Amino acid sequence: MRRLRRSATVALATVWLLIVLIPLYYMLLATFRTEGTYLTADPWLPTGKLTFSSYTTVFGAGLGRYFLNSLLVTVVSLALILVLSLGAAFRVMRRATPASRNFMKLVVIGLAIPFQAIIVPVYLLVIKLGLYDSPTEAGVILVLSATAVPISVLIMVSFVRDIPSELYDAMGVDGAHEWTVFWKLVWPLSRPVLSTLAIYDGLNVWNNFLVPLVLTSTPSHALLPLGLLHFQTQFTINVPAIMAAVWLSMLPLLVLFLVMRRQVIRGLGGIALR
Repeated sequence: MRRLRRSATVALATVWLLIVLIPLYYMLLATFRTEGTYLTADPWLPTGKLTFSSYTTVFGAGLGRYFLNSLLVTVVSLALILVLSLGAAFRVMRRATPASRNFMKLVVIGLAIPFQAIIVPVYLLVIKLGLYDSPTEAGVILVLSATAVPISVLIMVSFVRDIPSELYDAMGVDGAHEWTVFWKLVWPLSRPVLSTLAIYDGLNVWNNFLVPLVLTSTPSHALLPLGLLHFQTQFTINVPAIMAAVWLSMLPLLVLFLVMRRQVIRGLGGIALR
């Protein structure tokens, strides 16, 4: 029975892998076609004339700027989300005060309110703070970080709660300050769940379309989702160029997953054991 179950699992995983890889392979191969060979050559075999012209075309149209803007927003937002979420979870679990309980209530309320329902007040607040269409993308970073913190805090609270109290007591006996406990104990033990959150929140931040659309207006301050919409309008019949832009926009997420995959597997293993 165990062998049959394992074989079924491998078969389903293989099918899912093919479902994921086949469109990626098709997209990657299409990026090396020209407008003419894309329609005439075999779409599944690297035959005919292959060229890098699609990549030079999209970079010449401003993809590099969109890419750097999205990279800046994603890196800074992830740093804020992970540090604030873990710090808030640690404070809530270590200090059972009325303030911490009220904070958790606010977190739950934040989960219940969809961002689309408060987009107008957020827009007005960003304008009053002077962060609208900022060259540093400060308004976009703050809003994206704020929208991701509630669910991240809720996940981190569940994880920090499961850290054995004996470890806290042992560090307390050694005279460790709270900051020492946080950086030397909680932070290292939280790396698997932080890696999982990095992938989840990184995907949401990188692909977010609504916030950059509302809080930016200058083309040079746009992020990749807006850039891809621009490319779709500019290269309507140049399918390989659009494929190249989409493929390049996916690469950072693939790299993020490959870098974090071991920590994610460890985190999933810990969740299963709990």
